[in-house]
Formats: sequence, C-alpha cells, structure tokens
Amino acid sequence: MIRIIMLFTLPVVFLSCTGNRDYKGGKAPGTGDSAFQKLSDEFIDGELAQIPENGVYLGLHQYDGKLTDYRKASLDSELFRLKSFDQVLSGIDSSMLSEKMYYDYRILRAGVRNSIFNFEDMGIYSKNPTTYAGAIDLSVYVKRNFAPLEERLRSIIKIENLTPSLYQAARQNLADSLAKPFIETAILVAEGTVTFLRKDLILALRELNNDSLMAEFRASNKLAIQQVKAFAEYLRKEKLPKAIHRFALGEEKYRKMLLCQEGITISPREILAFGLKQLKTEQANFNAAAKIINPNLKPEDVYKKAELEHPTADSLIPYAGRTLESIRQFILDKKIVSIPSEIRAIVKETLPFERSTSTASLDYPGPFEKKATEAYYYITPVDPGWTAKQKEDWLAQFNYYSTDITSIHEVYPGHFVQALHLNTSHATRIEKIYENYAFSEGWAHYCEKMMVDEGYGNNGDPLKAVKFRLAQSGDALLRLCRLCVSIKMHCENMSVDEATHFLMDHWHQGEKPCRQEAIRGTFDPGYLYYAIGKMEILKLLQDYQKQEGEQFSLEKFHNTLLDNGVPPVRLLREIMLHDKKEWDKIL
Repeated sequence: MIRIIMLFTLPVVFLSCTGNRDYKGGKAPGTGDSAFQKLSDEFIDGELAQIPENGVYLGLHQYDGKLTDYRKASLDSELFRLKSFDQVLSGIDSSMLSEKMYYDYRILRAGVRNSIFNFEDMGIYSKNPTTYAGAIDLSVYVKRNFAPLEERLRSIIKIENLTPSLYQAARQNLADSLAKPFIETAILVAEGTVTFLRKDLILALRELNNDSLMAEFRASNKLAIQQVKAFAEYLRKEKLPKAIHRFALGEEKYRKMLLCQEGITISPREILAFGLKQLKTEQANFNAAAKIINPNLKPEDVYKKAELEHPTADSLIPYAGRTLESIRQFILDKKIVSIPSEIRAIVKETLPFERSTSTASLDYPGPFEKKATEAYYYITPVDPGWTAKQKEDWLAQFNYYSTDITSIHEVYPGHFVQALHLNTSHATRIEKIYENYAFSEGWAHYCEKMMVDEGYGNNGDPLKAVKFRLAQSGDALLRLCRLCVSIKMHCENMSVDEATHFLMDHWHQGEKPCRQEAIRGTFDPGYLYYAIGKMEILKLLQDYQKQEGEQFSLEKFHNTLLDNGVPPVRLLREIMLHDKKEWDKIL
C-alpha cells in the first residue's frame, strides 16, 4: 500500500470530451493553452486551499499548519465550486488545445468529476467517520525535516488547536445511521491517532529545547487527545448502537464509479465474470507451482509450509533492508527500468499508530518536495504482547519469498521507483498531482509478476525459484479476490462474513487477514483496481512489444510508462501505441 492522500490524490480517467482530436496530423492550434493553464492553476490553488493537508504531502509548504474546514457551509461551497468548474470545463473547445494540454484537460476534468462522486455518491463527509478519525495526521511534521523542528512544531500546535471545530463539524455532518464496518474502522483509526499523539509525537519532540513552545504544545496536544478520544467514544456510544449493515454502493453507483475513475463502460457483472475466470487461471498456476514443490500435499498446505521459512522477529527489518539492495542490483543488471536517483528507501518499523491497518507500506516524498526527500519503507513488526501463535502467524506473512515480493511491490521497481520517475520527470503540475488508482497499484502489482518472469529468485536453486513463483501467485490470488469481493459486496449484497469466507477459500489465508480484507472492501470498493491495472499494463506490454518487434526494449517500455505522470493506462496507450483502436478491449 502507498500513502493515500485524502480526496486530492484522485483517480483519473480517459474521457471523450467536447471537440475532435486528430492525432495523425500536426498539433491543433495552441491558442487555448494559456487560457486552460490559467484556469487549471486557479482550480488547483482553490483545491489546495480547501484541503491544505494535501499540499503539505505534495511538498508545498505554504500549506503547513492548516486544516480542512469541515463545516457544512464550507463543504457545500466546495461542492458548488466543483460543479461550477465542471460546467466551465465542459464548455471548453478542446480542439483549440495542443495535444499535450488536451491530455491534461482530460486528467483534470475526470479528477473534478471524481471529487463530485466522492462528495455525493461515496458520501465521504456524511457516511464515513474515518474521514474525521484520521483527519489530523501529524506524522509528516515529525518524519520529514522540511523545516526547523520549532517551525514544524508551531504548525502542529495550530492544527491541534483546530480539533474542537473539526469534531463539532463531524458530529453535525455525519448521518444518523452509519455502516457498522465504517464505524468500527473509524474507532480503530481514532485510537491509533491517540496512541500517536500520546507516545510517538512526544518522543519525536524529546530533543527540542524551547520550554515556552513545549508548554504551548503540551496544552494543544492534551486538547487534541481529548477531542479524538471523545470522538471515538461518541462513535462507540452514539453510532454503534444505531449501526446498519448496509454499506453497498449499488450497481448504478458502482457503474458510475467505474466510469468516473477508469473509463470502464462494461457492466460490473461482466468484470466479475472476467475476474472469476482470471481467478480460476491463477489458482491453476498456484496449484502447478505447489505440485512441483511437493506433489504429495494439497497446494494450500505446500503454501503454508513455505510460510514457515521466515526471518525471526528481530531479523525481519534487517532482512528486508539487505534484500532491497539485491533487488535493486537485479533491476540494474537486467536493465528492467532506470532508477533515476541514488536515494534509497529507509526501512523502518511501521509507526505504532498505523500498525492496526498496515502490514507494509511506502511513504515517499511529494513531487514538489525540495528538501525532505526521504522515503520510508514501513514494515509492521511482531508485537511483544502477542501470543506465540499470533507471533508465528504474523511472521508467516513475512516468509522470505513473500517479503521479497512485497519489497518488489512497494520499493523496487514498484511504488518507490514510480515516485522517483514522477518526481524527476518533465510531467506537468496536473500530471504530478492527479494519481490514478488503477495505474499506481496496477504498476506495483504488475511488477511482482514481471520480476519473477524476468528471473528474480532463480539463483541456481530450482526449488527456491518455484517458491518465489508460489508467493507471487498467492499475492495475485488476493488481488483477484478483491476484484470479485468488491463487485459481489457492492452489487450483489454479499455480506462481510460471506466475503471473508470467499477470501479464505481462494486466498488460502486465515480468518483474521481475510476479514480485514473484506472490511476494507466495504469502504474502498476501488481496490478491484489492483487486478484491473495489472491486466491493463500487461495488455499494453503485449501490444507495444508487437508494435516494436525486434526494437522492443523492456527498459524503454517501463521508462516511457513511468515518465508521463500517473494517468490511466488508457491515456498511456495513446502515447505509446501507433494503433490506438483497441484501447477498449483490455478486459
């Protein structure tokens, strides 16, 4: 998983818009470019003013110390602004834009429409209390050294002092009855935030020698802790007793999500049929790999036996750090993709307040960050308070093979390399800000298969190589289960319990991780995009390789893929392929 920026890191989409485009001839007249550039800059500035936290994560520190205004009047004003801007964009004669600006035009227009979808259909402010439970993520101010610590602490104090108005607005905005999984997740997030404020934040500030500023912080921090705790208690006492089990978007809104976010016009049922077919194929791959390892055991038992080969609790983080360098060198030796920086991702334990919702994640610098360019690869360690079985179950997820596959997804050549390309490329402001869910996660998931296909893990021991293939296939089963479960829960009324059992039957993991995955699907129906994005990239690779023939280079393919922002793969097909007619035949 990667850091998710609330609302502003938006999925984008290939849309047909006003005006005709001719990619065979020269560029259209560019008289409209400057006007569109000014309009888009005004919109983005307004968006960042509304959600300043995202500006901080992007590396724009004029937004430090600010917090979204969650009051209903402010949210209503923002929704009106979004709809008004959508109307303005719909009136633009796109034939007057250059090819490059037309590319950005579609990205921005889709981002606006997806923001409206989040407001009205997802109900992120009215239906999901997690929006508020995780609203004061202050970790960026202590993890990243983008300003003197005293200056960053002043920003923290300003935000903490805004928590009373934040949680007053939350109580006013949230609907009377909320979905139970949303409430329970929000309570966990709130409790994690309290842990961070009480422990991690104070520990991070321990070396600051400014008595008056620290006294001011202690007061603001006490206030923030009280407010977050009170909100968690409010959810537990006021909302849980009235919780409902209805969380599904329904087929109509799900179709709208697919169109807004990925330009998909086929029905959810057609996608589900595709996903079930792919799941069956991947299960056969999984079984075949397991049979090579031990033909006398059931495939899932072979899988579980391989999971016993894992680091110790103490060696987990050091092991991940060592293998990162070997994975990086493999990429360079095989010329898989260029790595445009010597910056390394720092392997660290997941911060305690995030451990309830994350096993491994990447936190990388924003595309406009100039100073604090550190990237962190977080791995959640064993909790000393767990039972012996719980410790063993946790380490089984980090067996040597799965840990390397996770590092490939998160770091090399997955999210981290993608971020390095984005931050050093000539991508425009729009391309650097708007991030497509399917491409971002699809790329990282694609890398898992691609790296094993290219021979990663095959160091002369054929049995070990097959175990890497088994681990990669197991992760692919999870992503295909997400696709199926997302559609079944939101379009066919599958319950969380039923989704949990579906995952257990097809992913071959225990009840706890499967239930966590099922719950995620209730509020993140878009997690089907891991599988879809991977399939889109594989289709593009196939078509590009056919086009290039003997001139094909995997490194060139990957570099081109990563140097044009983080758009939908459908837009990249326009850039990379001469024949663009089959863009709608990916699934």
